Amino acid sequence: QVQLVESGGGLVQPGGSLRLSCAASGSIFSINGMNWYRQALGKERELVAGITSGRSTSYADSVKGRFTISRDSAKNTVYLQMNTLKPEDTAVYYCNAEVLIYGLKYVQDYWGQGTQVTVSS
Repeated sequence: QVQLVESGGGLVQPGGSLRLSCAASGSIFSINGMNWYRQALGKERELVAGITSGRSTSYADSVKGRFTISRDSAKNTVYLQMNTLKPEDTAVYYCNAEVLIYGLKYVQDYWGQGTQVTVSS
């Protein structure tokens, strides 16, 4: 009963910026970690950035210094600000949330449908 809706993807030139957002809705009791993954064609899905409920953040080395993850707990939303984009950032980006649902006794991972980010001239 949890939905993750992603937005903000698109086509951008190298060196440009995009801001992704992912809003969770449903019978949410609490959300622990929220993360962004990406998967390029022919490659495995990789963790790009993560943020805990305490606002601690982590980043893949390839995006450190260029991407910033943040969250708005009141809106159950996670953001990914992507600056100085490179062609190798081209991928489908997926948000992930670790959610405790009302009526359940354990945390489950939920995923968005993905949003395409394409970086090219």
